[in-house]
This record gives sequence, structure tokens and C-alpha cells, in this order.
Amino acid sequence: MNRGDTVKIQTVPDPRPDTGEGRGPLYVVGDVHGYLDELVAALAAQNLIDADGNWAAGNARLWFLGDFTDRGPDGIGVIDLVMRLSAEAAAAGGYCKALMGNHELLLIGAKRFSDTPVNSGAGTATFQAAWLLNGGQKSDMDRLQDVHLQWMSRLDAVVEEDGHLLMHSDTTAYLDYGSTIEDVNDTITAILTRNDADECWDLFRKLTKRFAFRDEGGADAVRELLSTYGGQRIVHGHSPIPYLLGEVGTEDGEEGSGPVVNGPHVYADGLAIAMDGGVTMAGKLLVVQLPLHD
Repeated sequence: MNRGDTVKIQTVPDPRPDTGEGRGPLYVVGDVHGYLDELVAALAAQNLIDADGNWAAGNARLWFLGDFTDRGPDGIGVIDLVMRLSAEAAAAGGYCKALMGNHELLLIGAKRFSDTPVNSGAGTATFQAAWLLNGGQKSDMDRLQDVHLQWMSRLDAVVEEDGHLLMHSDTTAYLDYGSTIEDVNDTITAILTRNDADECWDLFRKLTKRFAFRDEGGADAVRELLSTYGGQRIVHGHSPIPYLLGEVGTEDGEEGSGPVVNGPHVYADGLAIAMDGGVTMAGKLLVVQLPLHD
């Protein structure tokens, strides 16, 4: 698979036989940010796809935690791959699903509203300027199609799987959008459907907040979310693990040795698992099976 290739969606993949095992193992993927080759390698290393890039995990369950584009070279290729694997996994008795990240909101906003001024709370801003500032790639925008926009705009923001509360951002801002998982997802979908630039900007701004679980009171913030939405542990992306560990790094793709990330970061009294391995700063694109034993 070459960067820049558009992955064709197979409408009738070969279905795998039912193993009779019911729900398959659960896997999560951290932030990808356009690094298609690294994603393919990480999925293959967990035997989720075969050498040809096709779903090979039967009834396994795979959740992407958001942020498919920006900073890296092939965000649209990443989205095409996730969309195709979703169809193939469903035909095999498993599933491949994805959550809404703040960079999905950013790309949707840049496409829909471009340089329309929005009230940033600190003067005037635009989605276009914010997208470029946060690593927006012209090649992604050039290849962005309605099917990609429709797919992104329908993504859930929060889900609960096997006692794991999955969300993109390490923030309590989700609480602003509802007291149940269903309410949060319905509210965010409704905001994107209404297509109001200021309302979409406010959503993007809130879901770009980070570090709510890291410092003093962080475990209490996690507990508030768990008590509201359910689950025993939060699994999130968004904040690169080197940032959470207080290591210096950049997210602008500069070459260098980069931070050493060996796996997910468990913190906040063991109640939170960070999954953004910092692939944009020469870290690691994480694909792991849950539950994670620390």
C-alpha cells in the first residue's frame, strides 16, 4: 500500500465462518494523524489485517479513538482504510468502529466554513487558519470527498465497551453535552447537523482541552466521568504520552530521535489509559488489546 493510494471499499468481502465464540477480543487504536504506513504495520503486528491489508481478525472488535488526519502525510488514506475495514470486519462477524476526535471536527469545520470568522473568545478566528496551524495538509483537503465528510460527521464521541469508557480527549467537557452516552452522541451529531459555525467552533474548542486527568484532582475527574457514563476505566487519545509524562516534544513532525514510548500510559490511580503514543513526534502508533493489565 503506497501513500496517496485511495483504498477501494469492497462491498462483498469474503465472510469468515462464525467461530461460535460470541464477542471477540477488544482492541483500541490511538491517534493516527495521517501516518498510514505506521497504522498498517501496527494493525498487522496484532494480526488484525493480513499482508494485503484486509481484515484478518474474524469477530474481533476494533475501536479507533479519533484523529485520523493532519500533521501526517495521508489522512484521507487512513480514513479510506478504516471505512473499508469497517465493512470487512462486519462481514466477518466482528467490527471496526471509530470515535470523533477534535481533528475530525477541525477538518469538517475547515471544509464547511473555511475562512468564515468565528467567535474564539479571544478575538476572531477561522477554522481554516486553525486547521493549517494544527497541521492541516493540502493533499488531504484536495482529496476530501462528501463520503468522508458524512462518515466523520456521524461518528460517536463516547462509547462504553467491556467496562472501558472510550473517548478521544482527556477532558471533562463531554459533560457539557449530556448526562448519558446517548445524549452526548446525539447532541454532538445535532450540532454538526445544524451547521452553525460558532456552535461547531465551541464544540471543537471544548474537545481540544486536555490534561484533565493528569494533575492533582485528575483521578476525581475520571471518577466523575465514570460515575456519569459508566465503566471502570477511561481509555483516551488526544494528549501524547510524552506530554503526559512531562517530556519535551513537538507535534510538528520534526525529525529526531523522539521520545521513547513502549506502550499505553496508565495513570490517575490506574483509572485512565492514554493511547496517543506520539506518532507525530517520532513516537509510536499504539494498537493494543484490552483489558490492559498494569
